[in-house]
Amino acid sequence: PVRIMDSPTFWHIEGVMFRWLLAMVSSWGWFAGYTVTEWGDDVRPISEDEAMVIVNHQATGDVCTLMMCLQDKGTVVRNMMWLMDHVFKYTNFGLVSLIHGDFFIRQGKAHRDKQLFYLKSHLDKYYNSRDRKWIVLFPEGGFLRKRRETSQSFAKKNDLPYLTHVTLPRLGATQVILKTLGPQQENGTLGTDGSPQGPKDNKGRGLQWVVDVTIAYPNAKPMDIQTWIFGYRPPTVTHVHYR
Repeated sequence: PVRIMDSPTFWHIEGVMFRWLLAMVSSWGWFAGYTVTEWGDDVRPISEDEAMVIVNHQATGDVCTLMMCLQDKGTVVRNMMWLMDHVFKYTNFGLVSLIHGDFFIRQGKAHRDKQLFYLKSHLDKYYNSRDRKWIVLFPEGGFLRKRRETSQSFAKKNDLPYLTHVTLPRLGATQVILKTLGPQQENGTLGTDGSPQGPKDNKGRGLQWVVDVTIAYPNAKPMDIQTWIFGYRPPTVTHVHYR
């Protein structure tokens, strides 16, 4: 009933409870001795601004690490939107993320165009209506160990940088986000592609920042979610850099 009668209040309460859920996941790693050292720019002053957060992707533990890092970043956690692989929809927190408005993307050439269309529709429907601020995605499109060889082969053929610790990003989802949520200019057009905006579309300022997050594990050995939950690995410090 609250969602129907007072939608802003409902999503405020839902956001607070969503933050509690992520804090619970963070606590699993904390009690196992997994901590984080943060470097680079201080992102707390922009916690209330609209931002696209791009993160390198090595293992399922990346998501848990981010959950721990963002707990002290103001209201970021309760007002953020995640883009994650569709397999996470079937995990224990998949239903909660689905209700929260996160987007589950299906990988592969066969699904690419359709998924990008679905992503744009999802952003149009949920980003502003639920007062989302930060949108988090992993532009590499998969885990480092699975994509490194393909990325290096592509780089060699196209005279691009040969990367070892990250892979070349896939730009489809990033471009959709920038075009859909790009900043509003004074003349009523989007700065990203110049497409006109009607009165109904003028809902907020659009994206103000791009935050580049790099996660680095000791000895380049990423942590999966099973290790995070059960504490298989000895206590360790993961480094996270913001730019």
